[in-house]
Amino acid sequence: MDQKIFEGIQDIEQELGNLSSAQKILLATDGSVTTILDVLKGHVNIRTLVQEFRKADAETAFLLDVDEGATINYRVVVIEGKEPLIYAISLIPVERLDDDFREDLIRADIPIGRILRKHNIESRREIKTVSLEESDPEMVDIFKTNSPMLTRTYNIIHKDQVLVWLMETFPCDLFTD
Repeated sequence: MDQKIFEGIQDIEQELGNLSSAQKILLATDGSVTTILDVLKGHVNIRTLVQEFRKADAETAFLLDVDEGATINYRVVVIEGKEPLIYAISLIPVERLDDDFREDLIRADIPIGRILRKHNIESRREIKTVSLEESDPEMVDIFKTNSPMLTRTYNIIHKDQVLVWLMETFPCDLFTD
């Protein structure tokens, strides 16, 4: 595990107390979160809250290493089983997608990990940050808790380029067993 991610988890534990193994795995994995959730909670699904094309602003262009104004697929989803499990935002530069991948993405309710697997896309994940965030009204509404949120950001890299930037968030009172 990258040292900064290990230190980030230690910082969170200094503030909250010990995290469960499942919480640490969800924060640090460089594999498919969807697969981990399927194992922990049974088959999970995606509920799409927002799916739209946007022009990359300066921050998004920096995150994705694209030109400002490039077309980006912006998607906000809740991964859920019997209850909401993870809130996720993804930014995807459309120019880096083939037509079939783009079609599956636009259908909205397919997890990115499953789309990658379906299209046999070889990729790797680079975890960028792990952090503890205060719950905001949207998170309270989705998760029905005002618990602090565990958050991570990461890139899915394909052909040495950022294919997807993701932020995943879940309440620290989830996955405690």
